[in-house]
Amino acid sequence: MNSLALKVMVAYCVGVALTIATLMLALDAVTTLRGPIFVDEDIAEFAEELGEKLVFDATGQPTGFDAEGRRREWMFAKLEGDLAYRLLDASGQVVLASPTDAAFWTAVGPAARRLKPGHFVFEYGGQAMRGATEAVPHQGRTWYLQLAGSERLFGLFHLDFALPFMGIGMGIFGSVLLLVFGLCAYLMLRRVLRPLHEVSASAAAISPRRVHARLQVDRVPTEIVPLVDSFNRALERLERGYRVQQEFLATAAHELKTPLALIRAQVEFMATGKGPDLLLQDVEHMTRQVQQLLLLAEASETQNYVFTPTDMGEAAREAVAYLTRMALAREVTLEITASRDRAGRAAPHAPTAAASPGDTGDAKAMVHPDAGAEAGLAVTWDADRGALFTLLKNLLENAIQHAPAGSCVTVEVGESRIAVRDRGPGVSPHQLSRMFGRFWRGAHRRDHGAGLGLAICQEIAEAHGWTLSAEPEDPGLRMVVTRVAPGLR
Repeated sequence: MNSLALKVMVAYCVGVALTIATLMLALDAVTTLRGPIFVDEDIAEFAEELGEKLVFDATGQPTGFDAEGRRREWMFAKLEGDLAYRLLDASGQVVLASPTDAAFWTAVGPAARRLKPGHFVFEYGGQAMRGATEAVPHQGRTWYLQLAGSERLFGLFHLDFALPFMGIGMGIFGSVLLLVFGLCAYLMLRRVLRPLHEVSASAAAISPRRVHARLQVDRVPTEIVPLVDSFNRALERLERGYRVQQEFLATAAHELKTPLALIRAQVEFMATGKGPDLLLQDVEHMTRQVQQLLLLAEASETQNYVFTPTDMGEAAREAVAYLTRMALAREVTLEITASRDRAGRAAPHAPTAAASPGDTGDAKAMVHPDAGAEAGLAVTWDADRGALFTLLKNLLENAIQHAPAGSCVTVEVGESRIAVRDRGPGVSPHQLSRMFGRFWRGAHRRDHGAGLGLAICQEIAEAHGWTLSAEPEDPGLRMVVTRVAPGLR
């Protein structure tokens, strides 16, 4: 009973049956309620037809009816008490008449005797009679054909002949309609549902080794296309998650082999005296790689994100404060300014949080007294706070690694973008497209990172619906995070 084809066929059959029944009931009701009107119309049509079949001689006098008219004269002979006609001239003289009792036309009312086209009613032999007068013009003269019949006769025609035959005709028509169109509907349903069976078979064949496969929508009915498209999008998300996990496993296995081999070698040469220091360096490097691999795997899964309104200026200050010690160790200054997307021009160079090479002790981020909403820092984006911190931290860390000693790394905060600029050697144009790939490392980087920092930033930006790009500067490089649709995120 859950079959779509069966439900459509049942609905079709019920619809045909209800249509036929409704038509029959409507016809019966109209016939019952408007019986006299139908009788008058039938008599008028019959009189008009007889008038068209009159035959005239050379002098213009009517002599009778043509062959078709004469074939109907038997009715007037057999039903002379219930059906009669007569033809009168303009003076009221009878020219032609059907065989009937003289009292038949004597009972006609004054409306018929006025020889005016129209209907008239009278009573004859205890039966209600209805008649009609039709004008028949010929060669400048007008003749009047009057036809009268009993209501019982025309009621017999309607109720005992017309309605039963019409019912039989409608029944035959409905049966043919049900069979022919039902067969056509069945064949069409089979043809329409065949692509769904093919799509179902294709979906059943998809496995973890074939997650790249997609369901075809070329032959699928238009109403089912949104469902197939949704399924394909779900497959795309599944493939992406599966690919991310596979790449993570492969990357982790590849990247951990070398540090583990080095650790093993260093342990074997502990007796040389330099072993412990080198071992600690290798362990630190491996720890960093493992941490970045875990961050990359986490950033690749959008369900891990919780979006809340986030103050971008505060997030920038938090990242700057976190990396202050690293910047001091490399003699690099960190500062936060307003982005040039405010009012169409760059804001004054007013740092809001900075680490100076001359600072000593526990350096802390400080807010410049002129900074605030006027400087372009009072900006709110919808973001995952932890992921945003990781994004800014990685961009700042990457800039610090490439910035020369004594230079400044700037965080620019704006309404629709936030940027991190260093004043280092920059990147050649042909390498710009490779920067966000996994394990890419700049030629001037001072540490031994795994090359996953920018890849992590790219994953975080895509999860937020942002874009991450690199803009060459002279000197240095600007990494820009752009909020494509500020009204959304």
